[in-house]
Amino acid sequence: MPGLRRNRAWTLLWSGQAISIVGDYVFDTTIVLWIGTVIAKGQSWAPAAVSGVLMAAALPAILIGPVAGVFVDRWDRRRIMLTADACRAVLVAALLPLAWPSVSGQLSRGATLTLIYAVLVAASCFSQFFNPSRFAVLFAVVDKADVPRASGIMQATGSMAAIVGPPLAAPLLFVFGVQWALVINALSFLVSFATIALTRLPAAAAARADTPANFGAEFRAGLRFFATNKVLIALALGAVVATLGAGAINALNLFFVTHNLHVAAKWYGTLGAADGIGAVLGALAAGWIVARITSQRVFWGGLIACGILVIVYSRMDVLVAAIVVLALIGVVVGALNAAISPLLLAVTPQEMLGRVIAVLNPMQQVASLTAIAASGILASTVLRGMHVVVAGMTFGPYDTIFAIAGLFFIAGGLAAIRPLRESPQLAGTAAQPAAGAIP
Repeated sequence: MPGLRRNRAWTLLWSGQAISIVGDYVFDTTIVLWIGTVIAKGQSWAPAAVSGVLMAAALPAILIGPVAGVFVDRWDRRRIMLTADACRAVLVAALLPLAWPSVSGQLSRGATLTLIYAVLVAASCFSQFFNPSRFAVLFAVVDKADVPRASGIMQATGSMAAIVGPPLAAPLLFVFGVQWALVINALSFLVSFATIALTRLPAAAAARADTPANFGAEFRAGLRFFATNKVLIALALGAVVATLGAGAINALNLFFVTHNLHVAAKWYGTLGAADGIGAVLGALAAGWIVARITSQRVFWGGLIACGILVIVYSRMDVLVAAIVVLALIGVVVGALNAAISPLLLAVTPQEMLGRVIAVLNPMQQVASLTAIAASGILASTVLRGMHVVVAGMTFGPYDTIFAIAGLFFIAGGLAAIRPLRESPQLAGTAAQPAAGAIP
């Protein structure tokens, strides 16, 4: 990847974000363990307390995200990122006194949880400004020919962080104490701050008006632009159905492992690792794949292939075969996710990127929460105890839900074919020939 190797701005930003993302995974997992095994240990309301972590992160994305997009498109994005990183570092560090027995011993469980949730909500609010800015800035410093590779590397970075970060959380909490997870996350924000401060940005990414001229008008303009762009609608549909499918699998895969694969719950982590490793490989291969069959085909073809593989996975009853299929799903999803960015950038002008991202992210958050809630309710009520035999095949609650999720994937892929093929904005996005080895 010679173009990216010589790109100092990209290298600085990517390295800072890689460290920050790993810190986030360590922090998020530690907070869940801290609440579930320490603060709410032995309490009947412990599951609800842990669920509060998810809600604290998700609600700002749904409520603040769309509003933040307007300001991201008007303010200096570099300044937004620096401010958000500095504030999140301070917020996380503010939790440190709760790790000291002299302080925590003076607070009730309810007060401690309230403070933790308040910090998580505030940090998530700043993230709604940071994330769209990061997307716009990262791809503003990359040449058009390098966008597929850069997108693949960022997807692979996130997937690798998801593999590396959570296993570090338990020893940090139980051996060294929660304070070290807090320190690591705060420092990761400061590293991100430093790399952004050292980066020179193109004028198109950095120069913004100081204040929105008319917030209401610009907010409506962003929604109108999104709603009238067939490519963005197709991307949103694909992202939502993929999130619905992933949410169902994430919510029920533990039970699928024990009931359908007939193995101990300890193998659940192995399946997750297989999916994560597959996602890393798929994301890294995305630049090479896109260079040969275009981002459009990777997107809709990936949705269809993923749907087929999810249906195949739902019929698995042997652990080794399930691991292989889930790894293949990860490969397809990794490539699929990496293909979204080039398509999004091809149809969205720089001055609209913040609002477009701020519409997509809440849609995925809502889809994720809906999938988790719906699949859990269906498996616990309507489909509970289901045992149906059709053409010699047995269907239970978990494999049935997975199969339905696979059909959603396929439907989303089929629906995306026409708008992606017919868009004049994508006519010239057939990827450049590969300039080197797979990154």
